[in-house]
Amino acid sequence: MKDGVRSAPEKPVPGVTGVQPARETELARLERVARVLDASVRVPGTPLSVGLDSLIGLVPLIGDLATTFVSLWIVYRGWRLGARRATVARMLGNVGLDFVIGSVPLAGDLFDVAWKANLRNVRLLQREFGPPDAATPGERRR
Repeated sequence: MKDGVRSAPEKPVPGVTGVQPARETELARLERVARVLDASVRVPGTPLSVGLDSLIGLVPLIGDLATTFVSLWIVYRGWRLGARRATVARMLGNVGLDFVIGSVPLAGDLFDVAWKANLRNVRLLQREFGPPDAATPGERRR
C-alpha cells in the first residue's frame, strides 16, 4: 500500500519490451548512469565518446576505485532485479577487467575509452530481462 492506495501486483506489460514496468524503469536509470560513466562526451572530430570513468580514471588509483564502486553498484542493482548468476558473473568480470587494466597509467585510460564496461553490463541486463526472442540462442537460458 502506497499513500493509502492499494496497488495491484506487477504483471508483465505486453508490447515492445516485455519487461515489467518497475524493472524497465530501473534498467533505464542504470543505462543513464552507464552513459554518464562511459559515453557522455563525444570527442570532436572522432567517432569516440568518453565518460566520467575515463576522466576520473586519470587520477591514479583513487579515480579507478571511485568509478569501480559505481560500476559495482550497477552490478548490485542487476542482481537485485533478479539477474542470473551467470549474468552477474559476466558483469563482475567486466568490472574487474576494467579496474585491473584501467589502473595501468595512460594505457588503462585508453582501455577505458574502448571497453565501456558499464554499457556492456547494462546491455547484458537488457538482454537478460528483454523478450525471449530478442536474445540469441545460448544467451538466455532459464
